[in-house]
Amino acid sequence: MTYATTAPALALDDLHASLTDPVLDAMNFLNEVVARFPDALSFAPGRPAEGAFEVEDLARHLRSYTGHLERSLGWSRDRVRTHLFQYGRTNGIIHELIARTLANDEGIHVPPESVVVTTGCQEAMLLTLRALFARPEDTLLVSSPCYVGITGAARLLDIATHPVPEGAGGPDPEAFRTAARRLRAAGRRPRALYVVPDFANPSGTSMDLAARELLLRVAAEEDLLVLEDDPYGFFVRAGSARPTLKALDRERRVLHLGSFAKTALPGARVGYVVADQEVVGRDGRRSLLADELSKIKSMTTVNTSAVGQAVIGGMLVECGCRLREANAGAIAHYAGNLATLLGELERNFPEERRRRLGLSWNEPTGGYFLVVDVPFAADHAALEESARTFGVLWTPMSDFYTDGGGEHRLRLSCSALTADQIVEGVRRLARFVESRAAGPAGSR
Repeated sequence: MTYATTAPALALDDLHASLTDPVLDAMNFLNEVVARFPDALSFAPGRPAEGAFEVEDLARHLRSYTGHLERSLGWSRDRVRTHLFQYGRTNGIIHELIARTLANDEGIHVPPESVVVTTGCQEAMLLTLRALFARPEDTLLVSSPCYVGITGAARLLDIATHPVPEGAGGPDPEAFRTAARRLRAAGRRPRALYVVPDFANPSGTSMDLAARELLLRVAAEEDLLVLEDDPYGFFVRAGSARPTLKALDRERRVLHLGSFAKTALPGARVGYVVADQEVVGRDGRRSLLADELSKIKSMTTVNTSAVGQAVIGGMLVECGCRLREANAGAIAHYAGNLATLLGELERNFPEERRRRLGLSWNEPTGGYFLVVDVPFAADHAALEESARTFGVLWTPMSDFYTDGGGEHRLRLSCSALTADQIVEGVRRLARFVESRAAGPAGSR
């Protein structure tokens, strides 16, 4: 087939307006920079370490899952084959294992039917937003800075978002209350709020127990639903794990968004949403919100990959549905990496040097990320120079602010590096910071 060379181009203005929104460019730009500078040490990606992954494990996980179906559930070989090779239940096939794991690991006790297994957590966000936001005035409150996955999904669906600045202790419940009331007074309908209560991406902040309980009270008093995203809660560096919002939820206000990308296997692309809220129709018919999400999923991805679910299911069977215990090695690794990163920042930027440069950073108690405040514009041009001239990558924080901000802040992720790479990476970062702080004429 030949194509006419004079075929008219599509006008970008005729495509959906989200395609010109910078939030949709953020991830692609970062991936492109990483690809162009493969030798640079990268503090940019928030992906898990690969040290424990072995190709041979995939077959073992599949065997563990099929063995569970045959021996524990008494399934025939034919039934197992259909289960894995055909289209399956729209809401997922490992929902019972996920529900058992949530009970063991988080104290979240919900019926398996309230769990919708999704193609990554990103689909869980899309399904949830599409179902909950029905009116033009419906608005999503987001902690700012905010993970671009949720703000990008809202943009694709033409859902208005309203940023609520977070504090040193993470999302501020009273700030959410104030924002909800102001929106309501302006004729908007604050519908839900989105938070990452543990070691948030991008800021690394966490909410203490009192703040979590207050947030739930605010949600009840202001009639808000809570979208809780919890990919990093296992990875505690200091102190002990705190209960999830869903574990504290007594009014079914919390929709718990989860993923196995960080705790099991990112390549499986398996996430989930716990949607145990009751829905009442005009005719009085009652259902779970999970069932309503299933209708939307049937028109998007139809099913989450049965093979991907089976691999995750096998991993859950192997650990007795106690994924936190199975992650003991990863928890220690990330805690060690974060401690190394904080130590190297201190070593390369002692107090006198920090004061001279106007440099500071936070000290998260776990997770993958921390934020450095710098005395220059930490924009895409600076990132390009950092990669090309100094061989080190990071993420501009301005990408995570929907209303402007973060121009002098950068995010460092330590999850995918070794301790030696962190040491060398911070050394390179220190040279870059000194150069930028000195201005265009500074030493390179």
